[in-house]
Amino acid sequence: MDSLRPELFDFKGVSMSRYFTDNWENIQNFQARPDDILIATYPKAGTTWVSYILDLLYFGQISPERQTSIPIYQRVPFLELNISFEETGVNLADRLPTSPRLIKTHFPIQFVPKSFWEQNCRMVYVARNAKDNVVSYFHFDRMNKVQPEPGDWNSYLHRFMEGKVVFGSWHDHVNGWWKKKQSYSKLHYMFYEDMIEDTGREIDKLCSFLGLSPSVEEKKRITDGVQFDNMKKNDMANYSTLTIMDFKVSPFMRKGKVGDWKNHFTAAQNEEFDEDYEKKMKDSTLQFRTEI
Repeated sequence: MDSLRPELFDFKGVSMSRYFTDNWENIQNFQARPDDILIATYPKAGTTWVSYILDLLYFGQISPERQTSIPIYQRVPFLELNISFEETGVNLADRLPTSPRLIKTHFPIQFVPKSFWEQNCRMVYVARNAKDNVVSYFHFDRMNKVQPEPGDWNSYLHRFMEGKVVFGSWHDHVNGWWKKKQSYSKLHYMFYEDMIEDTGREIDKLCSFLGLSPSVEEKKRITDGVQFDNMKKNDMANYSTLTIMDFKVSPFMRKGKVGDWKNHFTAAQNEEFDEDYEKKMKDSTLQFRTEI
């Protein structure tokens, strides 16, 4: 299985791996529909969480059997994914029977296929503070055999700061989408920390953006269902059915906490990271919380 681990290379100015660029033309020519909803995140920032919330909001009552029979990665296809023994994300998205189609991407803003903009699609972006994000990404790269070998924590942290991980720089990613939000009204920008702090409140904001009005009971059912411990036990949401993930190394859903970075960063690493962060984020109006 380890032979699947790809090399990182520069692709149009962004660090990528072949699993997300080999199908480039088909991805870029993807035909979005006006009611499609694109869920976008930097990896390990709450993608599955928001995907699951949206799936429950739209289809939880209409087809409850989906929840127990179809894994989330088939209900919400990963658009750019192209691994030989899996169906491509583009094909899965094209064949989705649902309306709206829920589609996920980790692309930086400049890689999003143009039809999503032409069709004026709604988009939901989730951002997570950089420190928890890098910790989560490190453990994910350890257990996911189609990601480049992560190496040790210290060297990984430095590569993350340099943007030398798959999907490139965290700073560019969160800022690129944040900037787009200022000019594109159909983009809802969420923060992982806010969702942890009050999931119900953030689901309310999401519903208001999408024009949905679930009943009080339905909202409670969704809020309970998407709590971290419930999702972690749910085989249709926790990725345990995917053979490329080695759960002996680390679970796909590990802790789902804010502030776990404190268990990984040394004082020196923290200082260096903060200094680098200040430089890269100095012109941004984005504000993150590293603890709540």
